[in-house]
Amino acid sequence: MSLTRRTVLRASAAGAVAAAGITALKATPAAAARPDTGVSAYAFPLSAVTLLAGPFQANTGRTHSYLSFLDADRLLHMFRLNVGLPSSAAAMGGWETPTTELRGHSTGHVLTALAQGYANGGPAAFKTKGDYLVAELAKCQDRATAAGFNTGYLSAYPESFIDRVEARQSVWAPYYTLHKIMAGLLDMHLLAGNAQALTVLTRMAAWVKFRNDRLTQTQRQNMLDTEFGGMNEVLTNLYQLTADPNHLAAAQHFDHAEVFDPLASNVDALNNYHANTQIPKVLGAIREYHATGTTRYRDIAVNFWDIVTGRHSYAIGGNSNGEYFKAPGRIASELSDTTCECCNTYNMLKLTRQLFFTNPARTDYMDYYEKALYNHILGAQNPSSTHGFHCYYVPLRPGGIKTYSNDYNNWTCCHGTGMESNTKYADSIYFHSGDTLYVNLFIASVLTWPGRGMTVRQETSYPEAASTRLTITGSGAFTLRLRIPSWTSGAQIRLNGALQSVATTPGTYATMSRTWASGDVVDVTLPMSLTRESTPDNTAVQAVKYGPIVLSGVYGTNNLSTMPTLNPATIAATSTPLQFTATASTGAVTLLPFYKMHGQRYTVYWNVNTTTPPPAPFVAHYRFDETSGTTAADATGNGRTATLAGGAGWTTGRTGGAVNLNGTSAYVSLPAGILAGATACTVAAWVRLDAITSWSRLFDFGSGSTGSMFLTPAAARAPHGSPSPPPAPAANSASTPRPPYPPARGRTSRSRCPARWGSSTSTASRSPATRP
Repeated sequence: MSLTRRTVLRASAAGAVAAAGITALKATPAAAARPDTGVSAYAFPLSAVTLLAGPFQANTGRTHSYLSFLDADRLLHMFRLNVGLPSSAAAMGGWETPTTELRGHSTGHVLTALAQGYANGGPAAFKTKGDYLVAELAKCQDRATAAGFNTGYLSAYPESFIDRVEARQSVWAPYYTLHKIMAGLLDMHLLAGNAQALTVLTRMAAWVKFRNDRLTQTQRQNMLDTEFGGMNEVLTNLYQLTADPNHLAAAQHFDHAEVFDPLASNVDALNNYHANTQIPKVLGAIREYHATGTTRYRDIAVNFWDIVTGRHSYAIGGNSNGEYFKAPGRIASELSDTTCECCNTYNMLKLTRQLFFTNPARTDYMDYYEKALYNHILGAQNPSSTHGFHCYYVPLRPGGIKTYSNDYNNWTCCHGTGMESNTKYADSIYFHSGDTLYVNLFIASVLTWPGRGMTVRQETSYPEAASTRLTITGSGAFTLRLRIPSWTSGAQIRLNGALQSVATTPGTYATMSRTWASGDVVDVTLPMSLTRESTPDNTAVQAVKYGPIVLSGVYGTNNLSTMPTLNPATIAATSTPLQFTATASTGAVTLLPFYKMHGQRYTVYWNVNTTTPPPAPFVAHYRFDETSGTTAADATGNGRTATLAGGAGWTTGRTGGAVNLNGTSAYVSLPAGILAGATACTVAAWVRLDAITSWSRLFDFGSGSTGSMFLTPAAARAPHGSPSPPPAPAANSASTPRPPYPPARGRTSRSRCPARWGSSTSTASRSPATRP
């Protein structure tokens, strides 16, 4: 019998003891001996990217405060006692109590977080604390044989736990804990220059190989039914660093055939498997591909990613209910307080990153990365906590509420990965390949490109603003590749203020190749719109998104007993960025970005009456049934509110209300960019003519003589001396694509930039390729 991490969560009171006697060990890491195979994009070192003010920097700062606060001797307490060394530190609680079988895992997470924090511009004290932990762990490892353990063994629990997992006796997850310690040691070596960490790690790796070499293949495969973290990943990483084939052999002992074989055949057999037990195994598989070139490993990882993101993931990018994968497509039927374990997404982002390195043509990798980063990881930290307390699960049932870790009495797996996630936000904003720079994420930051004497400063308040600005300092030739997310339409790129003729197809990278001059400025706009994401198992259950950002309904202390029904036609923007109002079956409700939802209950999913017109292809639908005010609601729920202008008012239409146009100055103004990216459009309206006057404009899209659309009464003629309407351009010109069907009446020329619209009811649809 094996236990999952959710079955054991014990808490105990523990006092705080200050760390003392910390001494830094100066060392320089060795360069990797082996280049990765099958990789065509590369990360920048954490030291090359600095976060600027924004939510990611704020999250990082809170975690830095926590790392500074932590008492190193409390983290070492059970390691010392395990080998007979004295310790006067107070024991920790939660998953680190003296009797919890997973004890010691958090020390590995802290090592990684300290190393990442130090490498990404954190204080030197992070390295000092990390060096102290490594030196003291080395002392514990040196005591292994005296304590009755085999040479190289290092943990906070006795080696008999490994005997139990090999014998298939009940034990929690001993190799899971060892993986965290080994990964922390490797990060201290690679990121903080600690040579002793590599020595301790190498001795642990030799011990792992010793334990597994003496088992039969059947014994090893049976043992792998117990969660073992990413043992294959860390051992492969060590092989790439040292070129010692023993480490690769040890890594491959952890290739779990029961999981890998179906994935290699692209079979989804994940139902009822513990989710975060499987994701690190697959992360190990892609690293084994990079080490060996064996394409089966790559196929396992690619297939797994496609299966999980396509069939097992929620709108926020997370997966699992009660920590387990469910049957493919079960989302609406799997909403609870234990959805979306944060560790899962932490590991999915690591896997996504490695897959992008392998195939940067798959831009959907970084679209998913953005989705999960903003909607799950960013919002899993409590902004009211000075120490960055973190969620374990992120509840997605209606009426759910986030709960968080604490200083010393939690220490769940997600407490640990939360420290790691919030010290490495800089690792995937930019990638490079030769003379190519990838801009993947729109996060305020500065890249100092090593070896080029150039910096790229990204200034943005994204996602609150749908734009970003890149300023180049230094000069030189390179290709800039800017991610154009799949969710946008009509993206524009300007260089030094001039609009560029660059393809900005959604779901691709826009490319600019040139010799850059110091002071060049690139402005990118990424229009956002309201969309709804249906669940595969119930299309009426939907999440509301604005651009990439999932919106959640604010319910305060209301612990909802049923899922509210949302009227999408009532969704309206407010003056606060990313904040909307709407009407649901519960009454008026405020919609906030889910990453900002803390301290109150919420719903992410809604019942939505999918039979309510208009259908999905409509970009906007104005019923004009208001009776007062100067705004007209967009009935699609896309939030494209229109404004009455020029003296337009309300009147009675054929059925219901209508807009009264005076024939001279009155019109209805639509939001800028409403047809951005469209290659064709259709406008339908009912119009009553009370009198025909010269060139009364019923519709007026755009302005000027080359980009406009007029719809006028057929009998109208321009008087002498009056400007005539612009001639209709040729139907096959790039700026005037053919509409889905020809207009019934009026003179037309077509444009993507509407300025005026007057009618009683109006709709517009995009071309099929860009329908929401």
